[in-house]
Amino acid sequence: MARGLFSRAWMTKSYHFQARLSYVRVKYLFLTWLAVFVGSWVVYVQYSSYTELCRGRECQRTICDKYRKGVIDGSACSSLCEKGSLYFGRCLSSKPNNQVYTGSWGDVDGVIKCQLGDVVHYELGEELEPRKETVLFDKPTRGTSVEKFKEMVSSHLKAKVGEQANLAGLVTLILSFADSNRDGHVSLAEAKSAWALLQLNEVLLAVVLQGREHTPKLLGFCGDLYVVERVPYTPLYGLSLPWLLEPWVPTGLRRRLDQWFTPSWPRKAKIAIGLLELVEDVFHGPFGSFLVCDMRAGSFGYTERYDLRLVDGRRVVPEEAFRRAMHLRRCHDDDDCAYGADCRAACNPTEQRCMGQVSQPNLARACGALKDYLLRGVPALVQEELEKQLYACMALQGSAEHMEMEHALILNNLKTLLWKQISHTKDS
Repeated sequence: MARGLFSRAWMTKSYHFQARLSYVRVKYLFLTWLAVFVGSWVVYVQYSSYTELCRGRECQRTICDKYRKGVIDGSACSSLCEKGSLYFGRCLSSKPNNQVYTGSWGDVDGVIKCQLGDVVHYELGEELEPRKETVLFDKPTRGTSVEKFKEMVSSHLKAKVGEQANLAGLVTLILSFADSNRDGHVSLAEAKSAWALLQLNEVLLAVVLQGREHTPKLLGFCGDLYVVERVPYTPLYGLSLPWLLEPWVPTGLRRRLDQWFTPSWPRKAKIAIGLLELVEDVFHGPFGSFLVCDMRAGSFGYTERYDLRLVDGRRVVPEEAFRRAMHLRRCHDDDDCAYGADCRAACNPTEQRCMGQVSQPNLARACGALKDYLLRGVPALVQEELEKQLYACMALQGSAEHMEMEHALILNNLKTLLWKQISHTKDS
């Protein structure tokens, strides 16, 4: 009988063990299935987002179709559409209608930028956003003379940069840029390409600042597709994560990572001097003043020699265009008078219209962007003075044209202080 009881107890234990084992197997099987399902869903969502954002083939097909029909022309057209020597590489697009890719043009590395959809001609209107048009490359029309095209360009630039700028010199630069094959004559196809590109703030700035070292060189164009030199290190600071991981990193952790992954302080100082020099370049230049309306790290990069480059100039707008657009904008408070991440004007509550004057000049916003970047790891001997000058810089208010001496003084003091710290190092 004892043997029977022992046998029965053993069978009961065995049964419970097998039942528990089966439960554990089912549990892990379910968790595995759930992980695969969630992972597949995330990959699908990310892939769908990627395919929506990255439409380089569509961009190339549209541009080359117009080129083969003789509608547009430019220095990059033959390489893109006939020789196949201009290649699209990794997708960097952040919006579907603004295609950005790394690329190679022969032995030169570049970045290819192209507009897609019905957003073609970019003009600063009431909302300071691209104006939608239904026809690609519709201006100038057939029969337009070179003189008439010059008048079109001059009128357009006058509305953008104002009458105080050297309009005649700027028009000459634009016509030289439009003559892509350097034959001394601007064809209708070249004029259509140049007119489309002229609507883009980034291209206008590249033409205005050509020969300066803080904007990437404009290598070529075809229609409203254009190629600029590639900047090796972007963004200005921080870690570039794979697109699959980006949504899963908490904001607080991301900020700490961004602070960790920066160059040494002397190199950061040299990069900061580059940003101050860029502000100087766009401040009351011969072709008008420009506002840098996005001072975030993603708008800038730097070279192997730690020279700053502006990698995204879409939010750099002529001050005159900003002023005119703000005068047209209705508002209830100051938040309604903003453009980009950083450019703001005050709201006139009586008229419920935005005032045209920008609240802070470029220099104040640049110092705000550089404060944490420069103060982390700063040598103790210079920390107090640097902090004092940065806060004085950030306190600048109003349009820079009414405070030119104070603006110049703070700018020179900051540059002198930084150069003094690195002039004896190899980083200078």
